[in-house]
Amino acid sequence: MASAHPVTDHDQIRKWAEQHGGRPAMVDTEGEGGILRLDFQEKDEKLTEIDWDEFFKIFEERKLALLLSEDGKSRFNKFVARH
Repeated sequence: MASAHPVTDHDQIRKWAEQHGGRPAMVDTEGEGGILRLDFQEKDEKLTEIDWDEFFKIFEERKLALLLSEDGKSRFNKFVARH
C-alpha cells in the first residue's frame, strides 16, 4: 500500500491539483464556508466551483492539510487537520 504525506504549501497543492485535472470546489452547506473538495474531470453537479483564493482562505481558516500519495501519480487526496 502506498503511503501519503500531508501538504500545506499552497503552490504545491495547486500544482498537484492542476496536473491531475483538479479544480477547487466546495460542497454547499448551511453556514459559512462549506466543505472543501477538489473536483476532477467532468464537473460534479453536487459541488460549487470556487477560485483558488477562496479555497486557500477556507483551507487556512480551518487549519487543514491535504494528504497526497507519496508517488505523486495517484489522484488520492484527503483533507485532514494539521498537527
